[in-house]
Amino acid sequence: MRQQLVKNLVFVLVVNLFVKAIWIFFIDRNVQIRVGNDNYGAFQALFNLGLIFQILLDFGLTQYNSKEVATDSKRIRVLFSSMFWTKIILISVYTTIVLAVALALGYRAAQIYLLLAVLAIQALNAMMVFLRSNVAALHHFRTDGVLAVIDRVLMILLCGALLVLPQFANDFKIEWFVWSQIFCYFLAVLIAFFVLLRLTPVPIHFSIRPKMIQKVLKHSAPYALLIFLMSIYMRADAVMIERLCGDEGKMQAGIYASAFRLLDVANILGVMFAGMLLPIFARMIAKNESINLTIRTSVNIMMPISFVVAIVALFFGKDIMYLLYHKASSPNDGLIFGLLMCSFPAFCIMYIYSTLLTANGSIRLLNKISLFIVLLNLTLHWILIQQMQAVGAAISVLITEWVVAALVIFFAHRTFHLPHNINWLATHLGFVLCIVAIAFGIIVLPISWALQLSMLVLASLFLLFVFRFWTINSFKELLSKKQSD
Repeated sequence: MRQQLVKNLVFVLVVNLFVKAIWIFFIDRNVQIRVGNDNYGAFQALFNLGLIFQILLDFGLTQYNSKEVATDSKRIRVLFSSMFWTKIILISVYTTIVLAVALALGYRAAQIYLLLAVLAIQALNAMMVFLRSNVAALHHFRTDGVLAVIDRVLMILLCGALLVLPQFANDFKIEWFVWSQIFCYFLAVLIAFFVLLRLTPVPIHFSIRPKMIQKVLKHSAPYALLIFLMSIYMRADAVMIERLCGDEGKMQAGIYASAFRLLDVANILGVMFAGMLLPIFARMIAKNESINLTIRTSVNIMMPISFVVAIVALFFGKDIMYLLYHKASSPNDGLIFGLLMCSFPAFCIMYIYSTLLTANGSIRLLNKISLFIVLLNLTLHWILIQQMQAVGAAISVLITEWVVAALVIFFAHRTFHLPHNINWLATHLGFVLCIVAIAFGIIVLPISWALQLSMLVLASLFLLFVFRFWTINSFKELLSKKQSD
């Protein structure tokens, strides 16, 4: 299981980082530069408003479905049709409620028109995630990894053409960006559906069974509450910035989105990792297998990389942001970026340990944790955004995510009686201190920041092997074995 995890992670990570990095740096970033912080900030606020209520699209179906199908692949025959029709119902409910909330918040006319398009994107994305959850639950991780980037590949081609071709580039509008995504998501959903038909071990039917739909909703409701609470404390920031910063709201939301975009890039690793861990943990727990080695492997893969990313952002954040946004950047971009990226290791901890608790069915516990975190997060946002605008939101995210990380580690250890390995923790701490010391030594060298950054990254890669988070033998073992889907 450990070897399967590492092999598939390497494949999925390479594919997703390559494609999604192109999308974020060459498409999404250029769209913001073309349309300006005001227009992009307004779009981002509407997008995050849709994300907060995305639980109404999913209602916990994805996690519940992944756990159930991973335990017994033949259950897909019973679950798929009921979940599909439930999705259709939830899309209608989602659209109605988000529109009502938007009107209550004061959005009107053109903003509502843009919001409707954003909601269509969210609905198609939710359907795509549901289809992929079945593929991953059947342990076709590499196929799932490819499906995860199909939509982005299509968008890169379409939006790239609109950004490059002279007849479109000079008059590029945010609406074109949104409608392009709708078209590409629709094609991606069709592709994912036909792929699933070929992979499923039993036939899929589309019969409507009201009692089964009711049963599915009942069982998935705790998962729905969990995702809803997590959506609030992970996505309320842009909406609150736009609403609490007065006349500068849209501008501040755009500035914040510039930095948060890079955290989204980093989180590609965590999201894909969690997507693989959930069915793996679920199957291991169902078979009463030891999870200690899988946990240790996951932490050794994720945490060193996340700490390097955070340290790079702290030391080179201002230069990176200026490189990406030039004149569109603001004086606080580097600070906001550094603060947000320091929360990345906490996100990685959450992706590992909260996924373990989810696979175990400890949803009530996770809901209690998330409710506490929502109250903490909204309170911090309310206080800090009004005082420090986008910088305050970044500080709030940093505090919130590390509190989440501490709580999920504590309860995972208590639930599964995981061993307390002080030497292992000391090794990770020593790695971080070495990277920080090297960074301080490198930044005083009379060379360009790009060369300094390259030296830091190379030193970090070397230390990954020195501290034995990665080993030459493990890579040789992976390369010598034939990969399986």
